[in-house]
Amino acid sequence: MDARHKEVTIPGPAGRLEALLWVPESLQEPHLAAVVCHPHPLYQGTMHNKVVYQAAKALDSLGIPVLRFNFRGVGASDGTYDRGRGEEDDVSAALDYLEAQFPDIPLLAAGFSFGAWVGLRKGCSDPRVVELIGLGLPIDDRKLGFNYLSTCAKPKLLIQGEHDQYAGRSHFESFIQTFDPEAAKATRVVVIPAADHFFTGHLDEMAGALRRWITVRHPDWKLLPSQD
Repeated sequence: MDARHKEVTIPGPAGRLEALLWVPESLQEPHLAAVVCHPHPLYQGTMHNKVVYQAAKALDSLGIPVLRFNFRGVGASDGTYDRGRGEEDDVSAALDYLEAQFPDIPLLAAGFSFGAWVGLRKGCSDPRVVELIGLGLPIDDRKLGFNYLSTCAKPKLLIQGEHDQYAGRSHFESFIQTFDPEAAKATRVVVIPAADHFFTGHLDEMAGALRRWITVRHPDWKLLPSQD
C-alpha cells in the first residue's frame, strides 16, 4: 500500500468502522477534507466500489485528503444494516474523524447511489460540511427520498448517467425543478452521455467532471495538476 494510504479504524455508534484515509503528498495545509460514501450495503456496496474509488482518486489528485469507509455490517465494520438511519450516523462518525485529523479544515461530503442518499443528507445538515458531491442519485427508488436536497443551499455537484437505470432522465430533470431558488442556484448538474448508473466505460468522464467542478469553484487554490 502507498505510504500515503492508511488503513484506519473509526469509532462508530455501532462499533468500529473499517476505513481508508488518503493523505496528499503536498506538505501544504489542505483546503478541504472529503469523505466518500459507498453504495447499498445489501447489494455488494463497499468502499472499494469502482465509482467510489475513482471519485476518491479524483479528489486525491487535487491534493484533498479523502476518507472512505465501510458502513456498519460491511467488510470489517461492526454492526448491521439499519435502513439508512444508522448509516447516516456512520457518516457523522466519519466526519468527526476527519475533523480530528484536519482541525479547522472545511469538509466535503460525497457519495454514490445509496451513499449519496445518506452522505448528502448528513452533509446538508452538518455545519462542518461546506460542499457536496452526489454521484448516480437513485431517485426512482421510492425507499430513498432525496427531497431534502430541494432546500439544501450548500454548493453541490450532481453527476448522473444519461441512461441511469435507477433515475430516469425525465424524472431526474423534474426532480431538479423542485429545488427552491437558493438550492437551485447552488447546484451544478452534469449528465454523462450514454453512461449507466455505474458509469460503466465512463468513469474517467465522471472523475473529470468532478475535478473540473472543484477547480472552477476554487480557482485561487494551488492545486496539484489536473489529470484530464
